[in-house]
Amino acid sequence: MKRTFFDKVVVIIMLLLIGVFIALGSYTTYATQKALVTEKQDNLINEANLLSEQTIVSYVQGITSLDYLQVRFNEFEDSLKTSVWYFDSEGKLIVASNPQNYPKLPGYLNDIDESINSKKAFTLTGDFYGIFDNTMISIGLPVYTGTTQNGFLILHTSMTELDSLQNDMLNIMYMPFLVMILVVGVVLAYLSGTVIRPIAKLNSAAREYAKGNFETRTGVKRKDEIGELSDSLEYMASELSKLDEYRKNFIANISHDFRSPLTSIKGYLEAMLDGTIPVEKYDRYLNIVLTESKRLSKLTEGLLELNDFDTYGPILKKQNFDVVDIIREVRNTVEGVCEEKQIDLRLKCPAEDTHVYADKMKIGQVIYNLVDNAIKFSPKGGQIQITVYDKNDKIFVSVKDEGSGIEKEKQNKVWDRFYKSDTSRGKDKQGTGLGLSITKEIMKAHGEHIDLISTEGAGSEFVFSLPKVQIR
Repeated sequence: MKRTFFDKVVVIIMLLLIGVFIALGSYTTYATQKALVTEKQDNLINEANLLSEQTIVSYVQGITSLDYLQVRFNEFEDSLKTSVWYFDSEGKLIVASNPQNYPKLPGYLNDIDESINSKKAFTLTGDFYGIFDNTMISIGLPVYTGTTQNGFLILHTSMTELDSLQNDMLNIMYMPFLVMILVVGVVLAYLSGTVIRPIAKLNSAAREYAKGNFETRTGVKRKDEIGELSDSLEYMASELSKLDEYRKNFIANISHDFRSPLTSIKGYLEAMLDGTIPVEKYDRYLNIVLTESKRLSKLTEGLLELNDFDTYGPILKKQNFDVVDIIREVRNTVEGVCEEKQIDLRLKCPAEDTHVYADKMKIGQVIYNLVDNAIKFSPKGGQIQITVYDKNDKIFVSVKDEGSGIEKEKQNKVWDRFYKSDTSRGKDKQGTGLGLSITKEIMKAHGEHIDLISTEGAGSEFVFSLPKVQIR
């Protein structure tokens, strides 16, 4: 089974919690045991002092008998679960509580271990030099009457009772922590489901998008970051779908626009080679071949220019110049075409100062594209009006024709590459469908706008703006 990233995070968190629990448990166990043992040792010391004052001193002074001492020691062990050994000042064992409970008792203090000093108190935890089978807490205490030592008292109590008490205390402390780990595990498992499932859906949708199935939906509807990611992914798919459609149209259009002139060139040349076209008509058809070749060249140049725009953006060389001078140059260029179609190309300039700051060559290309487009749309004997006016810190250039106009729903498409409806192709059908796309890119690079105002049956008007030269 494949492990998800969130599963790994859950495992790491649970391992950390368990590790913390083990470390905390170990420390708590050690600290609790140490505290209980210390407290028990202090209690044994207090009990030994009390036993010495109330029982042993009276025995040493001859007030009570040895039998009485034995009875009291037995009662002490029975009630407090603590055995008592009493040695005299010579180190000899005098009385041991319930001696029948011990297979063998030491006769002298030194028989236990030579390191035991009868003049010094001690505390010890363990089997007391191998005498007991289980862990015991033992304390040793010298017995004094005034300043005179009258013996040595040793008390033993089992750790069993303390272990039971310690376990009860640890259970009380550990239970909430175990419940917390369980709750955290359940919460993490829930989060894993609520996070991993939508991520898996997003991943599946992304794979479909990679295959080109852009209509696929993620199926994730949430009002959080994952929901935003889902919306972004679906939006990206929508844009990719549009791009894919554009790519298909692009290939179809470019194939058509290359195929038509190539077919004409091939057909005319083959007809000339096989003699279908007589020699005296070569000039006419060679001119047609030349025209089609120029059309192919123009189409190729437009594609290369748009490709450069897509890669680097238009490289602008801005300078101050008079935009009217550029318009006059374009008018001179298209004068022959206008005369041929009997088109009246007029220039109107109400602005006093028409100097702008822009790329002179690129703006010349924009004006030429707009005028050339207007000539194609204009009927024979029509009029094209170029107007230059200023407003605030901008110079506006308008190119208006008297063509058939563009339908409202098609106006946004005129900027698309290779878009050539029957109207936009013009009657000569010589357009490449790239001129307005290039125009739009150039104006965009300048940070300016170009707008289309068109009414079907009443012509079209293109208006763009340029920054006016600021006079210092």
